[in-house]
Formats: sequence, structure tokens, C-alpha cells
Amino acid sequence: MITSHPPATSASPRPVRKAVVPAAGLGTRFLPATKATPKEMLPVVDKPAIQYVVEEAAAAGLDDVLMVTGRHKRAIEDHFDHALELEQALAAKGDTVRLDAVRDPARLADIHHIRQGDPLGLGHAVLCARAHVGDQPFAVLLGDDLIDPRESLLSRMLDVRERYAGSVVALMEVDPAQIHLYGCAAVEAAGEDGVVRVTDLVEKPSREEAPSRYAVIGRYVLDPAVFGVLERTRPGRGGEIQLTDALRELAAAGTVHAVVFDGARYDTGDKSDYLRSVVRMACARPDLGPGFRSWLREFVAALEDGPEAGAARADGRERRRAA
Repeated sequence: MITSHPPATSASPRPVRKAVVPAAGLGTRFLPATKATPKEMLPVVDKPAIQYVVEEAAAAGLDDVLMVTGRHKRAIEDHFDHALELEQALAAKGDTVRLDAVRDPARLADIHHIRQGDPLGLGHAVLCARAHVGDQPFAVLLGDDLIDPRESLLSRMLDVRERYAGSVVALMEVDPAQIHLYGCAAVEAAGEDGVVRVTDLVEKPSREEAPSRYAVIGRYVLDPAVFGVLERTRPGRGGEIQLTDALRELAAAGTVHAVVFDGARYDTGDKSDYLRSVVRMACARPDLGPGFRSWLREFVAALEDGPEAGAARADGRERRRAA
């Protein structure tokens, strides 16, 4: 029987102001592109993927962002710093549009960086943030998991944290055939639409072992109690310290809720999904969308003649329109 649990009635929890963005992965699925370029810096239209993540945090009111990086990630630090020579050159040309675009990353939030060192998993990356976060609640946003800027998932999670205290995760219903790619949650009703209480979590279960179709996606609002649990969490799947394992202990104590998300999410950690992300984001842009959608319709319609013929036909029409 599914039961409802009222919101916490203790003193109001502390507001969330800090965000942690783990970005230490090697990006092996995108080699050779990521041999010298961090996967988080791969462009989605005209901004690196990780900038969308920081913009999401800033839009939700999180003005202190800690990047947990690894070796060969200097490009991330440079991107969120000022580029004085480039800014001066653009200012001299009077190119205010590109000047603002170059300055924007450094103005989004107060951004800090720390090295993870050994890549020991997401739980370890979160634990690396302990000295910066302290005893405050904080958000975790995975750098290759993009939420459409028109969605308000993170703000909703922060609202749930404020009302229920504890930790909050984001869940998305997925095809059972895909559940083995995610952490999976067992849930029960929490008394309001779109919000559930998490009773158990399993990291990448088989289809038969999955407790539900609800997959954990890359957004978390965590109570600082998670640090103490992570410290004693033994390495799990893949020899890594799994955040899912620590959240499982907190869920058993009844302190983990979830927002069920059914909006637009883009996984830039997979090649096919990355390409779809670029297309979808380009189509949504008011400056690029109309022309790009027109070209895309012609390209898709022409594919029946073969990919090469379709591309040539669509490109020919585009050149004629531009002439």
C-alpha cells in the first residue's frame, strides 16, 4: 500500500547557495576529440556543454559554483575566466555582441576549481567538495546532462528541499530496456503531484532487478549529511565510490525525496544523443531555428534519394536562397 508523508515540520532548512559540478571524467566515448579537449567543452551550437549547466545553476539562484576537475581540464578554468586580450580586441572593434558572449561565462557566478586527483567515482568527486561546501546543503549538476533552459527542474528541486529538508534527486521514467544504464529508485507517494519519497536506490540494475522505471538523472540537491555517509561508503560497481550507494543509506532513513521530471533533457555523454542535442538546441534558437528547421526538413525529405544526394540537394537549395 502506498502511503503519503507530510513535509518536514522542523525548523526551516538552510537555503541552498552552492553548486558542485563534477567534470573530471576522461571522455573516452568521444575520442579522439577529447584527447586534448575536455568532453565538457564540446560545443552545443556555440557554447560548451558545461556553460549550459552553470547557466542553469545561476538561473536557479546558485551563485557559488565549484568545478571538480582532473588533469587536462585547464580549458574549463580558462573558459570561466576573463580573456583580457580577446575582450580588449573585441571592445576596440565595437563588437559588443561577441564581447558580451565572451564575458558572460565569468559573470555567471563565483566559480571555484578543485582537482579530484584519482578518478574514484561520482561519490568521491562529491566528497572532494566537502571543504568548500562545509555544513551547507548544496546542488550537484552533472556536466554532460543538459536540461533544456526553458525547464525549471532545479528550481523545483530547491523548493522541495525547502519544504521537506533532507536530499532531493531528479527522476525520469525510462524504457525498462535502458534502466541498466542508470541508478534506479524505488518510490512511494509524498502527497503531491510530481514529488515522491525515495525508499531505495540500486545502481545500474538489470531489467529484472530494477525496482521501478524511475532512473536517477544528473541533478541532486544534497544535505551535508551525505558527506559522513560517503566517507564510510565502500567502493561499489566498477571499483568506484557511488553516490547512489550513499543516497541509498539516506533513503532508508526516510530523508530522500525526488522530483519526477518529464521535460526536455539532453545527454551529451553519448555520441548519438550529443548530435540530437545539438540539433534540438539549434532548432530552439530564435536566431538559428527558422532557417535551420527549413534546411532540416528539406534534408530529411531528400534522404529517400540517399544520404549524399539528400545533403547535396539541401545544400544546393540553401546556396540558392543565400544568392
